[in-house]
Amino acid sequence: MLDALRKGAGTWVAKLFIALLIMSFAVWGISGFLTGTGQNTAAKVGDTEVSLFDFDRAYRQDLGRLAQQFGRQLTPAEGAALGVPQQTLGKLVAEAAMNDTAQTMKLGVSDARLATIIQSDPAFEGPGGRYDKNRLQQVLRASGYREDEYVVERRKVAERAQLAEGIAGSMKAPVTYLELLDTYQGEARSADYLLVTPEFIGEIEDPTEDVLKSYFEEKKDDFRAPEFREIKYVALTPTSLARPDDISDEDARAEYERRSEDFFQPERRKIRQMSFPSQQAAEEAAQELANGKTFDELMSERNLTNNDVTLGVMAKADFLDEAIGNAAFSLEDGATSGPVEGRFSTVILNVEEILPESTKPFEEVKDEIVQSLAKEQAEREILDILDEVEDARAGGALLDDIGERFSLSVETPPAFDASGNGEDGKPVTLPDAEGLVAGTFDSDIGIENDVLQFGDQGFLWYDVAKVIPSRERTLDEVRADVIAAWKKDELAKRLSDTAADLLTKAEGGTPFIALAAETGLDVKSAADLKRNTPSGDFGRDAVSAVFSGPVGTAAVAEANDGKGRLVLKVTGSNIPEFQEGAPQVAALGQQLSQQLQDTLLGQFITDQENKAGVEVNNAAISQMIGLDRN
Repeated sequence: MLDALRKGAGTWVAKLFIALLIMSFAVWGISGFLTGTGQNTAAKVGDTEVSLFDFDRAYRQDLGRLAQQFGRQLTPAEGAALGVPQQTLGKLVAEAAMNDTAQTMKLGVSDARLATIIQSDPAFEGPGGRYDKNRLQQVLRASGYREDEYVVERRKVAERAQLAEGIAGSMKAPVTYLELLDTYQGEARSADYLLVTPEFIGEIEDPTEDVLKSYFEEKKDDFRAPEFREIKYVALTPTSLARPDDISDEDARAEYERRSEDFFQPERRKIRQMSFPSQQAAEEAAQELANGKTFDELMSERNLTNNDVTLGVMAKADFLDEAIGNAAFSLEDGATSGPVEGRFSTVILNVEEILPESTKPFEEVKDEIVQSLAKEQAEREILDILDEVEDARAGGALLDDIGERFSLSVETPPAFDASGNGEDGKPVTLPDAEGLVAGTFDSDIGIENDVLQFGDQGFLWYDVAKVIPSRERTLDEVRADVIAAWKKDELAKRLSDTAADLLTKAEGGTPFIALAAETGLDVKSAADLKRNTPSGDFGRDAVSAVFSGPVGTAAVAEANDGKGRLVLKVTGSNIPEFQEGAPQVAALGQQLSQQLQDTLLGQFITDQENKAGVEVNNAAISQMIGLDRN
């Protein structure tokens, strides 16, 4: 079908609209049931329908993109919880509203223009950088499109692009708007401040018993013991299933003969190589060697170290340059070659040591071979045993029965909480099976749980064996933790009280220099502070305080390290001159213009949806994505 379309150039309009459609149509919230239309329809806007097939394809693509971010496939319930069906449907309904409007306005795109758009798409470029029909076919197959279907859809995109361009394509942010935002972002302020640190407050003494008891009663829930659970589990892995005793000496020896190359070490040589800029220079050096000079003396004359010339221990096949490899392996132990013309330079070689070829005897590698064969045998059997275990579980077999029947050990690790920590507060060693901890706390005693993937080829079954309910702890159980928590809170209170007292004096007119003399603190200064940009002792809260009022504003804020308190006073403000042509202003203008275009287009689409009417086949969509299954 594309062969009937003429070549051309440029796809900027289509790309613009594709970018515009990426925005979230948060106004989407229409629901209902289709009446009087086919069961293959997911939604309808005016006279334009969205097929269930189109919804299914778009939904799977959106779910696939999320799966790549999560690193695993998402279930329908997880996708629904993230709002994927609504987002997919919202996008398709928005496109349908635009298609309906384009059809009403009788917009169209010529075959020649459509060919230009398709053939200029970088996604379809071949190795030479030009349109490649084979590349087009590959991309369409991977995306699940037929060529004629894709052309129809691309024509609709182009028609929607005309509409989008006419509505919002040329809208630019007003210069006054840019100037205000540039001023807001570019303003820099300076401030003087006193930093009240934990060291300034000093050591916090232990609380009295009455204070400690009162604090504990007030914060008792913070020290409550969490719920713990114990599990039993059986792991089926190639390692646990392997039976080395089943491997005979004959099988092991046959494997040794089959893998003989794995145990053979070819001759290797420790080689030094000295490179020369020309053939003549190499020949001159070779003559010096022939006259009795050693390779090491030649190195010294050229200020070369062993690191400069040593190639290491190499087999003949390790040499990328065949000529140099052949020359190196033609020399005797300790010998030095004449000039050898390599691919990149002329060299002289020296053999420091020859390591003869060797073969590891069978007895030396027998255990390794037996373990390997036993694991391979287990890998072939593991899926069959998986099915047998699943059948046994479905028949009501307990894990102890499974372990005994299949010669698998039943493990019972210590109780753990929802974070995987034991009753001593330290992490419990558990199998690295994704979902084990979460699944344990979603399950209960007597409930059969789904088998978990364990490693690359293993499986794991588990049961909740015991539930230790959450409970209130006594003060004696957590006395050390309560004292530490009280001290932490008391330090924070004293820091805040000290800073608040200093702020009151500063607001009353006491200069910072006088406060410094009174307390022994240093008056510090910070310059070039920008909104929302932490700097030095100033975290986000402190920076916000600096910009909370005019010059002269005084405030207290938490220090950037989260430990100290800043008592600050704004001493100056610098607003840069607005330059409309500056790069940062141009970038800001593009961003704001795009936001305005997106907003206007979103409002237009919502208006078109309201005018044309939107109906949604909720039942069919739920059935398609599997949300109607119990």
